[in-house]
Amino acid sequence: MVEVRVAGVALDAGGQHVILLQPIEATPGESKLLPIWIGPMEATSIMVAIEGTDTPRPLTHDLVRTMLDTLGVHVDRVEVTRIENSTFYAEITLNAGSGIQRIDARPSDAIAIASRTGAPMFVADAVLAEAGVDDVISDAEAEADVEEFTKFLEDVDPDDFRE
Repeated sequence: MVEVRVAGVALDAGGQHVILLQPIEATPGESKLLPIWIGPMEATSIMVAIEGTDTPRPLTHDLVRTMLDTLGVHVDRVEVTRIENSTFYAEITLNAGSGIQRIDARPSDAIAIASRTGAPMFVADAVLAEAGVDDVISDAEAEADVEEFTKFLEDVDPDDFRE
């Protein structure tokens, strides 16, 4: 397992959201990035957590964090464990009074929860080897992506998130 951080959330050429995970011990230009395509709501949730943006009402992942805190459950770590047929799988490791529990999750949900709880994030070596791409994104490009998404958050209408 390789510990990672969120290097950015961006839009690909087709307008799909992609989260980029980068090994913490990475040397720019010499490591791999792991791109995982996610939905727009999950992208928003992750960016809200990373940027520390307040929302008028709790997002789903904020609700999950509050429930875990209320129940005295600690998120130990999240892991992107495997990739099968182009689908990524993740697990959330919880430390509850009843012991350690590992829960299957979508990577986007696991990362959104880790981003709120401060839990470390890991990617299996085999996943990084299979799906990782060379890290060719400069800090300026990553910063531009964050600025673009921050502008989106400033302009978004809270009614867009109501069901």
